[in-house]
Amino acid sequence: MTRSDLTHLYFLLDRSGSMQSIKSDIEGGFAAFVDEQRKAAGEARATLAQFDDVYELVYADRPIADVPLLDLQPRNMTALHDAMGRLVTDAGARLAAMPEGERPGTVIVAIMTDGLENASKEWTGPSIKALVEQQTTAYGWTFMYMGADQDAIEVGESLGIARAHAVTYGRNKSAAAMATASGKIAKLRQARLVAPAAPMEAFTAAERASLAE
Repeated sequence: MTRSDLTHLYFLLDRSGSMQSIKSDIEGGFAAFVDEQRKAAGEARATLAQFDDVYELVYADRPIADVPLLDLQPRNMTALHDAMGRLVTDAGARLAAMPEGERPGTVIVAIMTDGLENASKEWTGPSIKALVEQQTTAYGWTFMYMGADQDAIEVGESLGIARAHAVTYGRNKSAAAMATASGKIAKLRQARLVAPAAPMEAFTAAERASLAE
C-alpha cells in the first residue's frame, strides 16, 4: 500500500521570455502556494522544474518545509511538450524505484504557462496526451493545467488533462490562479487521508470567470 498521508507535488513552470512581465506575480504566487501547502493536512514533498526551450530540474523530492523562494529568470521559447515528457517520465521512474510502502498515495502534477508550445523536438501533443492518460488511469495521478493567453481548457484536454482541472488565467491573475489551485490541492490532501481515491474538485464557473478577467 502507498502512503495515504503523503503527497508529492510536481510543479512545472514556464520560464520563457514572455513570463518577464509577470515575473513578480509568479514569484509571489508561488510563495503563497508553498505556504498554504505547508499548513495543509498530511505530509508533502515537492519537485520543481522550469522550462523554456531547455528543461531544468530546480529541486526534487524536497520536504515542503524546505522549499526555497522562487527565482524566475525568463528567457527563450516554449518547449512545453518536451518539458512535460521529461518531468512525467523522470517522476514515474523515480517513484517506480521506491518501495511501495514509501510511495506517495497522492501525486499531483501542476503545469503553469503563459504561451503555447512552439519549440519541442522530442515529444508531440499526441504522445504527451497518451503519457498523461496512462499516468492518470493506471497510477491515479492528478494533472492540473493553468494557461494564459490561450484556451487552457482546450489545450489541457489536448494534452490528456481533464477539463475540470484546467483553467485559463489573465496575465494579471497568475498569483490568484496559483492560490485557487493551491486551495484545491489542500482540500484533496485532506480528503485523501480518509478516502484514498477521492477526486480533486473541479474549477468552478465562478472561479474561471474571476481568473479570466
